[in-house]
Order: sequence, then C-alpha cells, then structure tokens
Amino acid sequence: MFYTKLKDLFARYKFMGVAILFLWIKTYLLYKLGFKISTDGLLQEFLLFINPLSSAVFILGLSLFFKGKLRDIMVIILSMVATFILYANLLYYRFFSDFITWPLLFQTSNAKDLQGSVFELGSFFDIILLVDIAILISILVKSKKPSLVFVRFEKSFMFALAAVLFFVNLTIAQIERPQLLTRSFDREMLVKYIGTFNYHVYDGYLQTKSKTQRAFASSSDIVEVRNYTRSKYKKPDESLFGLAKDKNIIVLSLESLQSFVINKEVDGEEITPFLNKLIDESYYFQNFYHQTAQGKTSDSEFLVANSLFGKDSGAVFFTHSGNEYNALPKILKNQGYYASVMHANNKSFWNRDVIYNSFGYDRFYDIESYDVNEENSIGWGLKDADFFEQSIAHLKSQPQPFYTKLITLTNHFPFELSEEDQFINQLQTNSRTLNRYVTTVRYMDYALELFFDQLKAEGLYDNSIFILYGDHYGISELHNRSMAMFLEKEEITPFDTVQLQRVPMYIHIPGHDNHQVLKTVSGQIDVKPTIMHLVGIKDRYDIQFGSDLFSPDRHSFVLLRDGSFITDTLVYTKETCYQKSTGLEVEKTHCEPYFEKVRLDLHYSDKMIYRDLLRFDNED
Repeated sequence: MFYTKLKDLFARYKFMGVAILFLWIKTYLLYKLGFKISTDGLLQEFLLFINPLSSAVFILGLSLFFKGKLRDIMVIILSMVATFILYANLLYYRFFSDFITWPLLFQTSNAKDLQGSVFELGSFFDIILLVDIAILISILVKSKKPSLVFVRFEKSFMFALAAVLFFVNLTIAQIERPQLLTRSFDREMLVKYIGTFNYHVYDGYLQTKSKTQRAFASSSDIVEVRNYTRSKYKKPDESLFGLAKDKNIIVLSLESLQSFVINKEVDGEEITPFLNKLIDESYYFQNFYHQTAQGKTSDSEFLVANSLFGKDSGAVFFTHSGNEYNALPKILKNQGYYASVMHANNKSFWNRDVIYNSFGYDRFYDIESYDVNEENSIGWGLKDADFFEQSIAHLKSQPQPFYTKLITLTNHFPFELSEEDQFINQLQTNSRTLNRYVTTVRYMDYALELFFDQLKAEGLYDNSIFILYGDHYGISELHNRSMAMFLEKEEITPFDTVQLQRVPMYIHIPGHDNHQVLKTVSGQIDVKPTIMHLVGIKDRYDIQFGSDLFSPDRHSFVLLRDGSFITDTLVYTKETCYQKSTGLEVEKTHCEPYFEKVRLDLHYSDKMIYRDLLRFDNED
C-alpha cells in the first residue's frame, strides 16, 4: 500500500520535478557561462549553485493551481517565462554588465530605439536555453498520465518548501556577507548570493519602498543635507573665477567615448587626431571618470546639470522627472543666459521632453529641428558631421550669451558606419564591437574638427568656452579578452575595469594661454561647480556633491555609483582595495578611511532625489 502511494506521488510530481531540475541547472550554468559570475571559495560557489532552487520551486509550484493535463502545460509555460526573464537579463548584461531593474521596464519610450542593439547582442547559440523546454514538450506529448492520488495541502507544502529553501540560502549568505541586503547598488553581488529571481523580487520591494519616501519628507531634511555639503565646500581658484563671464558655454556630450582611445593608433593612424591636438590647447583632465549607472547618457546629463548622483537602478529622468531641481541651466538663466539642448533624437527618448522643463532649459532642439534622411543617417540617427553642421544655424539664432549642450549619436553601440565614413581601419580582435568602435570614434573626432572650423568661420568660436566629455563607457566587460589584446595586457582585472571608466574631459577657452594636463581624480559630478565658478557664480549654499576641478583645496577623489572609488593612490571595487600605481591588491584597511564618505555621499544624494527635497529650498 505504502509503496503504491509513493509510486503515485512520484508519478504526480515527476514532470514538475524534472522541470525544476532543468531550471535550476540552467540558471546555474548561465551564471557561470553567460554572466561569468566569479566566486571566492567553496561557500560562495555553493551559494551560487543552490540559490536558483528556491525560486525554481516557487515559480513552477504555481502550476499546482491547475489540474490534469493543464497543470503540465502550465509547467512548460512557467518554464518559458522563467527562461525569458533569464534571457532578458543576459542580453542586458552583455552590454551593460548589469542586471535589469523594475524601473527599466517602464522606460517604454526607449524601446523602439533599442531594437537594433538587442539584435546585435543576441547569438545563435542562445537557442541552447530552449533545449529543456523542447525536452519537456517531448515528454508531455509522449506521456500517458496515470491515475493520481489526491494530496492535501500540496500547494501550501510546495510554497513552504520554497520559503524554507530561500531562508536557508539567505541565512548562509548573510553569514558569508553581513549586511548583504543593504548593498542594493551591487546587483551582481545580490544575484550571486540570493539568485536572479529572488533579486528581482527584492528589487521590486525596494522600488515600492522608495516611492513612499517623498510623502514623509520635511524641510528639516534639506537642512541636514545642506550642512553636509557646505562642510565639504571647496573655494574656487581666484585666478580663474569669472574668467568665462558673459561668454557662450558650449557643452559637448560625446557618446560612448572612453579615454583608452586617446593618443592611440591603428595601423599607424591616430584614432583621435583632433582630440589629441586639442589637449595642447585646453585644460585636459586625464583622471576623469564617468559616474553613470543604468541611466547611461541620461545619468551623465543629470550629474553634469545637478552635481547629484543618479539612481543606483533605473534612471532619474524617468522616475523623478517631476522633482524640483536647482539645475545648471536654471542657474545660468538667472544670470542672463539662454539655455538649450541640441540632440537629433526623439524628444521622448529618456523622457527628455519632460525633465528638461524641470532643469530650466528654454528650448530643446530635437529630431524635428533637423533634416534627417537616409543619406545623412546611420545607426541611431543623424550623423555627427551633419548634426553639427545643422546645429550652427540654431546656435546663431539664439540670444547671447547662451548655454547649449550638444549630444552626439554616431559613436553609439553597435557602432555602425558606412564605408565612405571610415577613416581608419577596424581593429583585428575577437570582438566585432571593439573592432568597429575605433572607426566610429574616428568619425566623431572628424566631425568635431569640422564643427570647430565652422564655429570659427561663423564668428561663434572666440566668445565661447567649450566643455567636452565622454558620457559613459562604450565597450563593456563582455569584450575584456579583446580589450586585453588591444591594450597589450594579459587580462582585464576588476582594477583595470574601473580604470577603463575614465572618459576624456576638456575645458577649452579660446584666447586663454594657460593649458595643462591635470592629474586630479574627478568625475562628471564636478562639472557643475566648475562651470559656475568659471562664469563667476558663487555657490557656497548650493547643494552639490562635486567640487570645482580647479580648486586648490579639492580632494583628488571620485565615487562611482556602485560604491567603487578612486583616489590618487587607491582604487576600491568589488570589495577589494588596490594600489593604484601597481594594480595589485592591498589590505582593505588602506581603503577603509573613505568608506564613511562614500556612504554619506550616496545616502544624502539619494535623499535629495527620493524625497524631492529641493521643493523645500525656499522655505529653508
């Protein structure tokens, strides 16, 4: 009798058990082969191995709400849904080296423009992810369902089992990594310890929690933040303060431009001949880092305009576009400047048409302000050379002085370029993406030189200052092997990955003879106070987390959104401290003196955004 019941129970749950096993093993293999998650020791590897099990039991346990053949069909459907979630994360990870968050799913206005990038990231071998689904379908078609016994509380038992497995997983993870759930910005660590599906549930909880913060904010909150930022204030260099007063300010946001291409060659040809020459005519910051997260270009815009950090997940441009901001365009407008943005893309991309109003821009020259056709377009839209040429007329039509930001497009993943615009040979590495990247960088450099020549011819050059910076990385960690070949390194370590987040930063002031290559460690968060001081605006009471790049008192330090940081001598990333001069690991105690600054900077910046504290600014 007992044997018969046991046999019936096995028959009842065999199909679901096989599906759970498949999803468990598939997820683990994807961790190792797709996401390439590394572990340090047997305990971490054990956690990585077991963490998919609880979510696999829970997800496929949902099929118990159905009966008969439909239950097995639901097992297959739920397996497909889980596989889709894994694959979506894999595609996202291949370019961004990160995992999807809930706010990203609501950035629907970006979806159309991202289609080409998604196709580029896919691989024929990805079809392997469907092998288990095919096997399950085959089993279901061939199976002859036996008579089944009734099992009381089967749904409760299944979900209780999933809960027990999860809490055992979480308990071990918390022992291995104390305060694990406080590190929401380190999504790879969360996936490594609690699993992809459990991470998505936790991320949903965090997003819900963050939306309640605004309701409980008060004017006392902004006083606390202001006192903190005032204590970190750095005075300007008096010799440069007001140097650019009443001059036009032209900001050039250079798509996906990283510093590793500067002064590099391919087959004896410079990748960036114009930008190389511009170093000798400008202030050039060789240790300047992008500080973007999932918001990419929009994050860089937010950092530059507000001297606040972007969010650790999603993009402020979408989630908090209605906040009150004391952004750079608004400040400059109060000084008599006309503020505008020029970008030949859809106005709704990154929700720009909404948040630009919050920033105080007078006008946004979007794709409707440009003549865009098949002949002058490639990849994501209007070619840079045509974009700059058509922007000249817009610049001339504006009242002066003006503050105008121009955002380029051509050097955007997947780095497509027509043959007639390729002025340099592609690289010869294992990465087609990296191989093409140098050609689109070279084209952008060519377009920039044309733009400067056109500005001189139209009389706009001499009375302007120029801020040029790379907005974010272009080559992700997926291409580390090929990057190592190009940089002639044995491998790309986590230390190297941080150093590859350096982007070019120029301040070019026509008629100003003091040109330097500055070594101060800095980032996009420092641009706003720098421009304010160059224009002659005092900002001691402005809430900002950066400091003037020219300040004689500035600390050589930059904080990245994932908690990594860089000083003159140290690099800290992924729980490891490195000696900057050698790239070798050192004791974490060397980096610990900076931990509190890192925590407070991110905490107070997030508080400004989540609680919309600048709405209390006048009251304060």
